[in-house]
Amino acid sequence: MFDQIDSITLLFLCIAAFGAGFVDAIVGGGGLIQTPTALILMPNLPVATVIGSLKIPAFSGTFFAAKQYIKKVNIDWKQMALMCTVAFSFAFLGSELLSKMGNTHMKPILFCVLIVVAIYTYTKKSFGQAQSKQLSNKALLLRSLLLSATVGFYDGFIGPGTGSFLVLGFIAILGYDFLHASANAKLVNLSTNFGSILLFILKGTIIWGVAIPMAICNAVGGLLGAKLAIAKGNQFIRVFFLLVICATILRFGYDVFFK
Repeated sequence: MFDQIDSITLLFLCIAAFGAGFVDAIVGGGGLIQTPTALILMPNLPVATVIGSLKIPAFSGTFFAAKQYIKKVNIDWKQMALMCTVAFSFAFLGSELLSKMGNTHMKPILFCVLIVVAIYTYTKKSFGQAQSKQLSNKALLLRSLLLSATVGFYDGFIGPGTGSFLVLGFIAILGYDFLHASANAKLVNLSTNFGSILLFILKGTIIWGVAIPMAICNAVGGLLGAKLAIAKGNQFIRVFFLLVICATILRFGYDVFFK
């Protein structure tokens, strides 16, 4: 299938991958750039093949962004190991379900949820500006499991905006600030990507000639995006979060009302 991709198409895919990596490293949502571009530029390929191939650059960019974050942000590795294991498992299940059925019925619900999230984040200026919740060990465990299972399944089944949903979850459910939420979200997102990648490798749907060049570009974007987010801090990430959420609303709105 790689012989269907010319050099100009691959160049545009790599540019999209760089932009996706940059945006995703700051607050998630890189799939809003990468996924539509790939579907437009490779219309004759099966959707599962396109989505499977995109998981490789998504993983690459997230990996290099995560490396930058963990140099500057403290991580609870015991909690993170548990969340990553759960997220990996549920992402695998979500991708398996995606291969058997559609996911369009979920988009109207997500469209409404995202509008509420955008309004709340915009109006509540203190949202995500400081770590706020002091949770008991039991509450922290239960909330962490719920977040990683839900978003892990979402990433495997639907995908776009996963990083943003993780950031939102770490802030609203676990009480993190934007910087710590972004750092932890990257690690969980690595696990969800890997869960999906494993399934797509087993099904043989990844075009490596497209995935590897895009992965390199996505990694460079992720590296630069993470450095910028760390340097600018919570307020910058909050503004970027709002922009990405609004873009996600537009994406789902188009899918709901015009497709």
